Amino acid sequence: MAMRIFETDPSARPKATFSDDTVGRFHGGKQENGIPVALAEWRVTTGDPEVADAIAQLMGGAPVETDSTSENFIEILTTTNKLKIVLSGSDAITSDLKLWNGSALIHHCDGVEFLSPDEDRGKPCRCPELMDDRKAAAKAKRGPAPAIAVTFRLAEDYDLGLFRFQTGSWKLAEVLHEVENALDKVSGEALATIELELVEYTTKKGRDVSYRKPVIRVLKSWNEAVTEPTF
Repeated sequence: MAMRIFETDPSARPKATFSDDTVGRFHGGKQENGIPVALAEWRVTTGDPEVADAIAQLMGGAPVETDSTSENFIEILTTTNKLKIVLSGSDAITSDLKLWNGSALIHHCDGVEFLSPDEDRGKPCRCPELMDDRKAAAKAKRGPAPAIAVTFRLAEDYDLGLFRFQTGSWKLAEVLHEVENALDKVSGEALATIELELVEYTTKKGRDVSYRKPVIRVLKSWNEAVTEPTF
């Protein structure tokens, strides 16, 4: 049974320390009984109660301390699926392809050449050339899947700190170059939106399909946006 010494004196809890420069993470899903479940609204995790309170006030939901051993042990299930963010530029987005076996990274490439380990870096990774074949291999755990990370600030609370969203979405991977090109056209920081967009369609066999995909849209220069009465 864990100690509960901070329940009676919350202010005594040490400030959270983070392994990177972010104050929290955005998620499009969660684990329930070990099974990944997609969400319609953003889930945010952090280790800082003040950040958690700010997120709840801005995006809805309520901070809940979880049993997670992660530094981001406070969870907020928000009522928001779209928000405005600030990206520093195309350098705010990193992407590659990875295949994991448990906690072991067994394949790491850019789709054409290996990125690690060092002795294989630059050598052909021999991944399938066609997108459909890449997806099939990743689904069968025989090939790598996208590993995309986006670091951003909240437009409505810029000074709250940096957040990160990580995803393996093929849909985002397919258009990521368009997002990066749009960012390169903006001088300095850019105002953008990040959304869990609903996709609905009916297959040829008459089956209704619906899911959420992460979508990033670059709007304009952040400097330009902050000079306007509202953005």
